[in-house]
Amino acid sequence: MTSRRQLQQRLESLKAAGVEFLRRTSATTLDPEVLMPQSKATVAETALVQEVIAIVGDAQRLALEVLASEVAACSKCPELYATRTQTVFGVGKLNPELCFVGEAPGADEDAQGEPFVGRSGKLLTDIINACGFQRSEVYICNTLKCRPPNNATPSLTQCANCRPWFERQLELVKPKWICCLGAVASKNVLGTEVSIGKLRGKVHDLGGIPVVCTYHPAYLLRNPAAKGDCWNDMKFLLTKMGRPIPVKK
Repeated sequence: MTSRRQLQQRLESLKAAGVEFLRRTSATTLDPEVLMPQSKATVAETALVQEVIAIVGDAQRLALEVLASEVAACSKCPELYATRTQTVFGVGKLNPELCFVGEAPGADEDAQGEPFVGRSGKLLTDIINACGFQRSEVYICNTLKCRPPNNATPSLTQCANCRPWFERQLELVKPKWICCLGAVASKNVLGTEVSIGKLRGKVHDLGGIPVVCTYHPAYLLRNPAAKGDCWNDMKFLLTKMGRPIPVKK
């Protein structure tokens, strides 16, 4: 069977199966050489490979949209369902080098439907930029998708109810690294009761994704002296990622 026919069959199978995503494995890197191992490819074959890659990328985005709509209909936590304006799912680039994860939406996020807006969001954007990224180059979300009334700390039940949504979201976004923002997010993501002070300065693991923890931007706004510690955490993260540390202006 020719490589072109193999590609056509694979493309048809993807379409027929309504594929949502491909897990990140050595066999599904979406590399043209993996999809079509023939070293000599015609123009038509190369174009077909790119079409397969585009379809998978579109399926990934579509799957996230479907998941977001399912989250928007969630009523597992009656106290959150009754008081929220809307769910706050997540924003940013798919397959990013870095994903920032916070605790839960606040009042600004509940109103706008986007994580980390307002003063905390501006500070997070400053942190992202200081690390050499643009906000559009990373993914940003919270472990909880609804605002707890009065911005209360999420309960264990609320965290457990939202955990499947969060895990599925990470499966689809496929970040290479995660940075947890604050004690609540860090404990929730890692399933630990260890303090944020002891979680900082180490690389943790979440299903094969390396995780680094630092302070929440809201905490930094209340305690500006801790901004230096946060920057040290970011430099630690960048070093582990193999990225250069930008010179602060």
